[in-house]
Amino acid sequence: MAMETGLQTLSVEETKNTSIFTQKDNFPRYYDLIGDTPLIDLTSLANPKVPGVRVLGKAEFLNPGFSHKDRIVRSIFAKAEAAGKLKPGMTIVAASSGNTGASVAMISAMRGYECTIITNSKCSKEKCDSIKAYGARLMIAKEGQCYMQMETDLAEKNPDWFSVNQYDNLDNPEGHYTSTGPEIWAQTGGKVTHFVMGGSTGGTISGVGKYLKEQNPAAKIILADPIGSIFTNYFKTGELGKGKSFLVEGVGKANIPGCLDFDVVDDVVQVSDVSSFSMCKKLAQKEGIMVGGSAGMNVHAAIEVANNLDESGTVVTLLCDLGIKYLSKVFNDEWCKEKGVYSQA
Repeated sequence: MAMETGLQTLSVEETKNTSIFTQKDNFPRYYDLIGDTPLIDLTSLANPKVPGVRVLGKAEFLNPGFSHKDRIVRSIFAKAEAAGKLKPGMTIVAASSGNTGASVAMISAMRGYECTIITNSKCSKEKCDSIKAYGARLMIAKEGQCYMQMETDLAEKNPDWFSVNQYDNLDNPEGHYTSTGPEIWAQTGGKVTHFVMGGSTGGTISGVGKYLKEQNPAAKIILADPIGSIFTNYFKTGELGKGKSFLVEGVGKANIPGCLDFDVVDDVVQVSDVSSFSMCKKLAQKEGIMVGGSAGMNVHAAIEVANNLDESGTVVTLLCDLGIKYLSKVFNDEWCKEKGVYSQA
């Protein structure tokens, strides 16, 4: 009996003393798997009025931390380490609606840092549990507390703590400018005509939008925005206005983050909680793709854009994170009924 290795045929006895793995570098660490996510065809969910329209979703839930936030954390850590701002023995602190917190906790574990994550009561139980599973300390802001300000305060009180500051740190959009944008351009063969993305920090839409417009100034960058966020009013009037509550996590804001560059945004599409969560269920039940509420919002907006095109085009959006993080919310019928957002796929 022999084993076929592809290079030579070895007997069973020979395999006991012979390794077919000759180069240790053949195998990546988990950290190395960040990025290079595939595009998935979602055109079957659309009903365009002209031929030649495609809708594509970038499967960011396949990143190691199950969201696109792995990219910005990798960028922020790498830049800070290179500049000597982040050193061995330091503690990292980050305010997050959940996904960045999980990515910070995961990459802190990978690189040997202690970590404190601050979030608010809106963050799903699954995201909170994942943050703690990586070994991070989790703090949940009380009613009336600003969790972003809590990050700043803790960093100021502790000189050996590094503040991620994802909302204003320009290494955030840089992470998408150098990875997500080039990937989308290459994967579509430069045929992407529209990029649709929600904003919280604004890093994704700003970084990707900047890159795509540099390649093709005619590319349209569309901000998907939950009803209740102030971004839509600010884009249309230049005034902040007053936000209202909404249920979709990780998108929309009641202020303007420093990472959000409205100069690259061509239009805004508002999406309700019901539409966002309905799309999550439709993606799961018709395409077998289980994603979170922000991805549902993105896809709903992308399909709206695609259905209104007057000529052929390729609409790309991000499937931001994995739906497993929302089993207690988006995919829980009792929770949806309680919140008044229950709908069938």
